Amino acid sequence: MLEKAFQDHYPDEFAHCYGCGRLNEGGLQIKSYWQGEETVCHFTPDAKYSGGFPGFLYGGMIASLLDCHGAATASAAKARAEDKPLGRFVTASLTVNFRAPTPINTELEIRGKVTEIKGRKVLVDLTLSASGKLCAEGSAVMVQIPEK
Repeated sequence: MLEKAFQDHYPDEFAHCYGCGRLNEGGLQIKSYWQGEETVCHFTPDAKYSGGFPGFLYGGMIASLLDCHGAATASAAKARAEDKPLGRFVTASLTVNFRAPTPINTELEIRGKVTEIKGRKVLVDLTLSASGKLCAEGSAVMVQIPEK
């Protein structure tokens, strides 16, 4: 993609997250982008993220991917709505429903769709799919960190 990922706009002081921090060399460094009115992220987990059943992803990693993509989605949506630079968001709540086992060594697609923006709070619906099959879905309440 030619555009910069949402996470690449975060100020250095907020770019160390394990899931999405571009400055965290040991982290996942996921990248999220607009695709119409939704956001999309692609990530391929390798075998070190295996869960209790061989060949499938650990559930905590699924939650982490939804969490970080949800925060990036909230940040981008709020910035777009207010025509301002991206702010940083933290998770107030995250609900995950596991629908099918999620394979490792397969590109995952994480999608986000904002359902409400109210003040510093943004609600995001999320899905995680592998090869077109829904593996997990959830919702997140994200809250913007106040500006200094």
